[in-house]
Amino acid sequence: MDTPQRKDIRLNNYDYSRNGAYFVTICTRNRRYLFWNDHDIRNVGAAFGGPHGKITLTEYGRIVREELKKIPSIYPDIVFVPKFVIMPNHIHLIIVLNAFSENGPPKAAPTIGSIINKFKGAVSKKAGFKVWQKNFFDRVLRNEWEYRNAWQYIENNPENWENDELFCKE
Repeated sequence: MDTPQRKDIRLNNYDYSRNGAYFVTICTRNRRYLFWNDHDIRNVGAAFGGPHGKITLTEYGRIVREELKKIPSIYPDIVFVPKFVIMPNHIHLIIVLNAFSENGPPKAAPTIGSIINKFKGAVSKKAGFKVWQKNFFDRVLRNEWEYRNAWQYIENNPENWENDELFCKE
């Protein structure tokens, strides 16, 4: 029997270590709800009026937050994560790569794939099981409008949870 071939979802001939901003989505394995407590999952949505800081993260959600905040320190002055949101079964983040150095030659920048793989591995190791699906989704943010749109999407995602394509009733 033939094994199905995984489809490459990255842009052909694009250098993913290139300076710029990227909108990234990573889903949990089998889209399991792991990151919010059950009460928040049931009560967030159209009736949710506050900032997503009011959502109570589970132990796994706190691991994700901790590891997201570590990314810039792993790649100092090169990789920045200015915005992210942790949803029940996925995360969205903006990653900014800036390998230019004002005091010398450009620094070697990691690829988006290597950053995400290191992050996913650290979360799974701390959780004690494979948390994530095999791949991730990304979009190159090519201008200020796309960047602002991604930022706003992340900001509004908890309030729009019930309408999210990754929403599924457990």
